[in-house]
Amino acid sequence: MSNKETIDNKQVSILYRNYVLAALTLVYVFNFIDRQLLVILQESIKKELHLSDTQLGLLSGFTFAIFYVTLGIPIARIADRKSRRNTVAISLGLWSIMTACSGMARNFVALLLARIGVGVGEAGGSPPAHAMISDYFPPQKRSTALSIYSAGIYMGILIGFLMGGYLNQHLGWRTAFFVVGTPGIVFALLFYVTVKEPRRGATDIDNTETANPHTLGEVLKVLYSNKTFVFLALASALNVFCIYGLLNWAPSFLSRLHGMKSSQIGASLGLIYGIGGAIGSFAGGLLTDHFGKKDKRWYLKIPAYAILIGIPCAAGAIFLHDKYLALACLGLCGSLQSVYLGPSLSVAHGLVPASMRAMTSAVFFLVINLVGLGFGPLVVGLISDLLKPALGVESLRWAMSIVIVISAASAILFFNTASKVNRH
Repeated sequence: MSNKETIDNKQVSILYRNYVLAALTLVYVFNFIDRQLLVILQESIKKELHLSDTQLGLLSGFTFAIFYVTLGIPIARIADRKSRRNTVAISLGLWSIMTACSGMARNFVALLLARIGVGVGEAGGSPPAHAMISDYFPPQKRSTALSIYSAGIYMGILIGFLMGGYLNQHLGWRTAFFVVGTPGIVFALLFYVTVKEPRRGATDIDNTETANPHTLGEVLKVLYSNKTFVFLALASALNVFCIYGLLNWAPSFLSRLHGMKSSQIGASLGLIYGIGGAIGSFAGGLLTDHFGKKDKRWYLKIPAYAILIGIPCAAGAIFLHDKYLALACLGLCGSLQSVYLGPSLSVAHGLVPASMRAMTSAVFFLVINLVGLGFGPLVVGLISDLLKPALGVESLRWAMSIVIVISAASAILFFNTASKVNRH
């Protein structure tokens, strides 16, 4: 390989291109291990630090999301101008350090500050990675590549839940944060040494607009004026609300209403979300790249159908009293909800020139995470606290049922957005 900071696409072998995709996916795995670790530990943290469900929703959702999405914009701006490889490596190192620091928290405020640090670090992860993948892979393979990358979410959930549940039960939640946070620091160094920065627009047919990065105002003007992007972001945001409304409360739900232990919950959720979600994400990329060759509307119609089919699965997960049936429904729902991301990013990147892609991903993630990650866990927690005096432990079940209505709205918006995408 060349020793130059930036590598041209002509120098890239298929093997190296796939290695970069694997490395970026592994970074995303670390992202979600560290992000979701709090979720599997939250019942133990709640008991020791005497927290409410609303405070748990703030920790795992809103407060994290605010810093994650707002800092994603300026960091993506830097990435569109400077090295995206360096941005990803520094970000991984920072959020891994802050994850380890979470284990030292002695009260709600200290843990909140540590989670803010994780959010700041993770803000620099995905937008530069998305842009790098779009420069390593041509348009006809981009949805599949982005879906493989997005499968890192579910591999991270698998490892985070399995390790977190085991460590929590046998060594405590503080040790879990230390053990899980450390490996990311090491991999950040390996990533920096082995991954090269691709030339911007290297895989595009028309790459004449890649030289000058655009201002935030220019990017927002382009995106806001494009109704396809606006509706796509809203449809995705509602789906993410449902994903985190279920995922972030699933451990507490299984503990309170099904009496499962921490290690059982970690193993069960890790397997059903990790494997099911990865399959759904990968299938979404393959199916949309296949059917989208003749009609680009399938890039969004397939996620719409998946979300629609997932609605009865969500209802089963929440209301069935047999824990094994509830887990099976939860896994199917998680798999179907995960179909959307790769195709959505592929469509979004196809709407803008290469020099806007990191910023486009940042704006897209700002919307979906502010609405979805920010309000999904928080709204469920608030409703649970409000219903608790009347319903007791059942309050969480009914609070989580809000995702059924929101999922229907998301599917309708995806179908509507698909109609706005050009056929060819």
